[in-house]
Amino acid sequence: MGRQRTRNAGAVVTGAGSGIGRAFARELARRDGRVVCSDVDEIGLKETVDLIASAGGEAVAVGCDVRDLGQVQALHDTAVDWLGHAPHLVINNAGIGAGGKVVGEAPMADWQQTIGVNLWGVIHGCHVFVPTLREAGRGGVINVASAAGFTAAPRMGAYNVSKAGVVSLSETLAAELAGSRIAVTVLCPTFVKTNIFDGELIDAGAAGLARKIARVAGFSADRVARTTLDAHDKGRLYVVPQLDAQLLWRTKRLLPAPYTRAAGLLGRFVPDE
Repeated sequence: MGRQRTRNAGAVVTGAGSGIGRAFARELARRDGRVVCSDVDEIGLKETVDLIASAGGEAVAVGCDVRDLGQVQALHDTAVDWLGHAPHLVINNAGIGAGGKVVGEAPMADWQQTIGVNLWGVIHGCHVFVPTLREAGRGGVINVASAAGFTAAPRMGAYNVSKAGVVSLSETLAAELAGSRIAVTVLCPTFVKTNIFDGELIDAGAAGLARKIARVAGFSADRVARTTLDAHDKGRLYVVPQLDAQLLWRTKRLLPAPYTRAAGLLGRFVPDE
């Protein structure tokens, strides 16, 4: 499919009930794709499918908890049946926010839930869908990580670890698929104007600060989705869409130890709950 991978695509998008996932689904439909939308949020999922249908697109809603391998396998089977062929594009987007407590104080339940959705969800998506793409001999995978995967900001341990894992998994997958007709892209944004800061695993102080920054400096989910799909068509592995994310990425790579010390000092200014 080459540069037209995201056009006329039979696509699967997890976490499509809101935010970046909904933006991906709608943009793919605008590009004349047929979209299998999944989420645990049935109301949000129906809204996404209805929005696509009202704009003349074609989409179907499939409930799926990405933490459950069996449910992801069922999503795969439903997608193949509905599309009539292997998907052209799989977007592992489902994720939750978490933060506000230091390592050792953040409850283990928060770690388990965050890694379960953000990392195991992507692992399950790749484990189930990539063999089908290999068999078809073409396609693409977009994994949604975060700049948190390399910025390692204090009091975001579980979230940072989950997103760093997604970056590493994407790099590994890209290496394994090098030379094939299957492209891999990992998205690493900073602040995006979505509802991720409303999650129950984010302390009120950290969530309030994140919302303020997102309102002022955050990109819209639609802009992030368009940028990522365009980059995927060009075969780019990394998508770091915002200037602040690019600056942090380069600084961390060039000056890792000074960067970490500076991050620790700045982290003291994040308000407590």
